[in-house]
Amino acid sequence: MTHTTEWKTRVVVFEEGDITKAQASVDTTTATFTGYGMARRNPRDPQVHEIGDELAAGRALADLSRKLINEAAQEVDENEERDPRDSEPSRLWL
Repeated sequence: MTHTTEWKTRVVVFEEGDITKAQASVDTTTATFTGYGMARRNPRDPQVHEIGDELAAGRALADLSRKLINEAAQEVDENEERDPRDSEPSRLWL
């Protein structure tokens, strides 16, 4: 059985003074997940916008990744068939 789907991820980055914030969203067709990230420039560092953008976006994507993994883990738990005699739950996905 083959299954293919395409999810588009949108990353929005905005800067407010020395703080850069990012929001990363993905629509899975059944749900939308959003991650957030922030980077703060040290006032002594040179103002290089790309560095703040990359850090904030990377942190937003990492947050989004954690949310997707947590959702998958919750769905695995909800779909497990458990034998009440088992003390150790089985795992559908590794």
